[in-house]
Amino acid sequence: MRILFVIAAAVLALDIASKAIVVATLSDRAPVRLLGGLLTLRESRNSGAAFSIGTSMTVVFTLIAVGVIVFIVRTSRRIYSLPWAVALGLLLGGAMGNLGDRIFRSPGPFRGWVVDWIELPHWPVFNLADSAIVCGGVLMVLIASRGHRIEGNVQAGEPAPPPDHARPERSEEHQSGGGRG
Repeated sequence: MRILFVIAAAVLALDIASKAIVVATLSDRAPVRLLGGLLTLRESRNSGAAFSIGTSMTVVFTLIAVGVIVFIVRTSRRIYSLPWAVALGLLLGGAMGNLGDRIFRSPGPFRGWVVDWIELPHWPVFNLADSAIVCGGVLMVLIASRGHRIEGNVQAGEPAPPPDHARPERSEEHQSGGGRG
């Protein structure tokens, strides 16, 4: 479905633009507190995965991101479900956004640190790509739990509602209350 790639491109563009603005305006600056401290904007670099886990494994996370991207692109030919296209588009765009940082940012190719900039109270600093990945993952769990498959049908054991034309009609005999007596 084309919507998958439209969503992925939008997520990637927003992530790249937001990181460029953050690097240009928040580097070497005190954090900006908004909404009474509910939201803080700060430039932070992360060499690890989510929540700064595995900071010495940047190359491994880069390879995982490449694998996720390849899997989604290959799977995209089989997707006939709008919810799955949206979820995988979010995941693809987020993975490409953070992969771009890992490839092009210092300290070097495939070892680059991801730019994070959104901070909420009691939560690690993150970026738009991270948000898209999490939203896509949550959406995938919800879709799968409802029995929807990427091919656009419902998994066996989960009855789909019958279309209007497939509902049995009551015969005239039963409608009038007549019949054989």
